[in-house]
Amino acid sequence: MNAADEQVNILERLRSGELIRLNDPEYYQINEVVGRTIKLSGQLNNATDINSIRDLFSEIISTRIDESTTIFAPFYTNFGKFITIGKNVFINHACSFLDMGGITIEDDVLIGPRVNLVTENHPLDPADRSALLTKPIVIKRNAWIGAGATILPGITVGENAVVAAGAVVSKDVATNTVVGGVPARFIKRI
Repeated sequence: MNAADEQVNILERLRSGELIRLNDPEYYQINEVVGRTIKLSGQLNNATDINSIRDLFSEIISTRIDESTTIFAPFYTNFGKFITIGKNVFINHACSFLDMGGITIEDDVLIGPRVNLVTENHPLDPADRSALLTKPIVIKRNAWIGAGATILPGITVGENAVVAAGAVVSKDVATNTVVGGVPARFIKRI
């Protein structure tokens, strides 16, 4: 690591997709965020009303989410700090967002139950397998992600697109299209 690299903290490097190894001297900062998120997630998943869930979710992501956005518990995230959510978003129960690479959900998005948004990956090289590689996920305005779908690292789901239930999305989804299957493939235009 050179002097210029040391000026960029590990959270910025993580979000930018730089390879992060467990022995990185700043890795403790990731663990601090994860520890805080685990504690707040437990509280969120024991909340008994939508407003409490919204408040705790806002605390997890460190930004106040709009009152028009609804999240049903349980909700799972390992990090939380890199989630951005727009207005009039609905997230159904039992979703899991692994957001170390960044997750952006624009306005008017519907996310079905048990959806997985995964921005994290690991190198194929077995000697370096425990290192983290991240790529962001972007869900554009008015998209609908069906129940049990999985969106993989680096994917953008286009405006008005629909991801069918159970799909595994490994390629970007075009605007105004429906995709489905494993791996997800184009089904039709809307």
